[in-house]
Amino acid sequence: MTKNLLTIVILLFSVLCYGQEETEKVYQTFKDTRVINAHSTETLKAGYMDFRIGHRFGDFGGPGGGWETFYGLENATDVMIGFELGLTDNIMIGINRAKGSGPLRQNINGIAKIRLAEQDINGSLPFSIAVLGQSSVSTMPKSQTEGQINFFAKFAHRMTHHAEIITSRKFSNYFSLQLSGAWTYRNIVPSSDKNDIVSIGVASRIQLTKSIGVILDGRIVFSELRSSETGYYPPLGIGLEWETGGGHVFQMNFTNATGISQTDYIPYTQSNWADGGFRLGFTIGRQFKI
Repeated sequence: MTKNLLTIVILLFSVLCYGQEETEKVYQTFKDTRVINAHSTETLKAGYMDFRIGHRFGDFGGPGGGWETFYGLENATDVMIGFELGLTDNIMIGINRAKGSGPLRQNINGIAKIRLAEQDINGSLPFSIAVLGQSSVSTMPKSQTEGQINFFAKFAHRMTHHAEIITSRKFSNYFSLQLSGAWTYRNIVPSSDKNDIVSIGVASRIQLTKSIGVILDGRIVFSELRSSETGYYPPLGIGLEWETGGGHVFQMNFTNATGISQTDYIPYTQSNWADGGFRLGFTIGRQFKI
């Protein structure tokens, strides 16, 4: 009985994810596994590794920007470096180390992304679906002052978790759109805050030429503790993306998010575009087969 039930579950999962017939899949809804800060529904191909470097400079304008900091280029709010690996064409894992811009710094981030369904050309499946999981651990020194967020009475207080479901559609060779819903949980927060945060994200790519496109990324956080009145703002970004060939993808962007990781920028974006609190950033991805 148990064996038969397991067989049925496996068959249903196969039908849901891949359909009953092999169909031609839509190619590159997005050029990269990221759209500025957001993850896309794209995954690495099996056996491919992606070496990634991300950087966010300081405020372009406002009190912390301008000529004195060369429009933020002399500062860095976050730096990330890591590796990601395609286990299959639809499953990827990764690990990176980020400076961090929130109260928890020196973060090691582990990610896993599974593409459950992929848009096909004949229209029987009009969109792609992926799920993302991430856990972050802060390796910053323990504070000796009880009450500080990095006092770390337990090791679990160093950790933050993130889960997200992402759906996207490539409407044409020139336009792709993506929506996502996410839940972020921090094991330790100040007494005036809440541990969990729910958010929705939107991302898009507008292709200008064969290799260059405009990318956009935005997120709304649902929390009465996260509003302009309390000093928090929706993370918003716009950028250019170059696919240079040979496995290189380069993104240059402007965003008010100071952090790069989901467990960092979603809870802690306190920079306002209207006050000059946006910054230049870039991401370099280099894929190679192992």
